[in-house]
Amino acid sequence: MKSSYLRAGAALACAVALSACGGSDGQLELGGSFAGVTKAGLVLTNGGQEKAITPPADGTGAGRWAFDNLISTDDRYNVEIKSRPSNVSDCKIENAGGRAGYHVYNVYVTCTPNFRGLSGTIGNLKGELVLVNGSDNVTLQAGATSFKMANVAEDSPYGVSILRQPADQTCTVSNGSGTARQADISNVSVTCTP
Repeated sequence: MKSSYLRAGAALACAVALSACGGSDGQLELGGSFAGVTKAGLVLTNGGQEKAITPPADGTGAGRWAFDNLISTDDRYNVEIKSRPSNVSDCKIENAGGRAGYHVYNVYVTCTPNFRGLSGTIGNLKGELVLVNGSDNVTLQAGATSFKMANVAEDSPYGVSILRQPADQTCTVSNGSGTARQADISNVSVTCTP
């Protein structure tokens, strides 16, 4: 009888000791933040565990992430990229590896998007015209027959419009808005009258 009490006490002490140092079930989160993720496809791994990153609905491409399974105190971790979205040229990880002492919230994943050219043609421009797309604007002089705006990130919206009309003319834009895909946009057309 005394022996079974001792065994039960030892098992309880062992469980408490494991719980105090993290235990095999884990008590610590492993995660961080991400940026530049506007499309599904980014999958992170750590020791066989995978985490698919869901792009935020607000279109910012930034947010926080964490693996679903917890890790234990003193566990080594090494976060790697298994796959990346098709609309990025590269993804990098900062603070990818280490040994857990506390919750790990400083694994930063940054993806660089593919950029697409945005350009078009102009017809009958006789004065100074200013085109705008978001925060980018370009000034064109009389006689210009083409224009080029700043590149647009793939899968991002664009909208070329007139910021300032030329004197004594009215210019209109055709094919000026849409979403950048896997090719440059070159079919924007500006026509000025008379």
